[in-house]
Amino acid sequence: MNIERHDVVIIGAGPSGAVAAALLRQQGHQVLIIEREQFPRFSIGESLLPQSMQFIEQAGMLQAVVEHGFQFKNGASFVRGDEQTAFDFRDKHSAGWGTTYQVPRGEFDHILAREAERHGAIVRYRHRVTHADFSSAQAQLSVLDDSAAQPREYTVQARFVLDASGFGRVLPRLLDLERPSGFPVRTAHFTHIADGILGGAFDRNKIRITVHPQHHDVWYWLIPFSNGRSSIGVVASDSFIQSLPAGDETATLQRLVHEDPALRALLVNADWDTPARRLTGYAANVVSLHGPGYALLGNAGEFLDPIFSSGVTIAMKSASLAAATLGRQLAGETVDWEADYARPLKAGVDTFRTFVESWYAGGFQDVIFHPHQEPQIRRMISSILAGYAWDTSNPFVAESRRRLGALESLCGR
Repeated sequence: MNIERHDVVIIGAGPSGAVAAALLRQQGHQVLIIEREQFPRFSIGESLLPQSMQFIEQAGMLQAVVEHGFQFKNGASFVRGDEQTAFDFRDKHSAGWGTTYQVPRGEFDHILAREAERHGAIVRYRHRVTHADFSSAQAQLSVLDDSAAQPREYTVQARFVLDASGFGRVLPRLLDLERPSGFPVRTAHFTHIADGILGGAFDRNKIRITVHPQHHDVWYWLIPFSNGRSSIGVVASDSFIQSLPAGDETATLQRLVHEDPALRALLVNADWDTPARRLTGYAANVVSLHGPGYALLGNAGEFLDPIFSSGVTIAMKSASLAAATLGRQLAGETVDWEADYARPLKAGVDTFRTFVESWYAGGFQDVIFHPHQEPQIRRMISSILAGYAWDTSNPFVAESRRRLGALESLCGR
């Protein structure tokens, strides 16, 4: 049997896989990426956070991203009925990038994957992992090549495997690593539209988050792109969606968008030219983020919620941590994947979790819409919204649950 051998196999060519591949290539390691889809392909998660720019720069991909001409982003605006507030991410507590981009993910992910190839990684599209064996010193994967007229299966051995398969969650499914996330089951309906928004009607340099007029745990995103189009979506509990009149994904999304007067007016000229999609039960978790011969990156390990656009930032942070840890291991050092990778990654994820839970409970909404905000605290909150959830110099990171709880008490109705 013919067996291919590589230093590292990465499952998935999305942001975490591409960034990890580039970082490992910088260290001189041979990298093969196995990607199930053909790029470019549709994906949500289009509003990046400034923290992610650090990892794009670290991976040597910054010039390609900057030169593409994506929509500039400097913050986030929030709307709840007649209340409005906006955060400029350049005015923040943490050092680092204060601006980023809003990106159609098909284009953005394809750019990163091509940059990984430019760094020397091999990327195979329409190939998928069907079996994984980590019982020996070399990990062994069975891969099905769906790109040819006659699919063929082949075997790959690697010194290590990184699962960057996102919602595909390849290794968690194959190795029975999945566990309940602890979050309620929520559903997202979303699409891309020609938004038809007249100039000056709203700030295209910011993502717009709108709270439903009657239900504080239902919210909408509006993410403008540079070409006059936008990503529009709504997130609600699955039980809430099921209580609505029957209709397809597009009809449900339009119905809910039209329930908010401000959004309805903003999108009065929109052309809903792309059928909406639906994603249910997206929150996920695993028993462990690593095991003998493998580690899980980004959404393959844990996904919280899209409310603060943290998914791509967490994915890239995981790629940076994993590449550094794996590089030391491949160089012959003894590493502790729990101490060097899992715990540091989870620290920031737990910060995001605190704010996600508070958003849905309503407390964090009262904080950000409070009419009298102390500037220093506002900058600390802005840092977290900008993705700096690992900066422990920020008290709302170092003691996120206690600090946010105290702030909720002060700002509560």
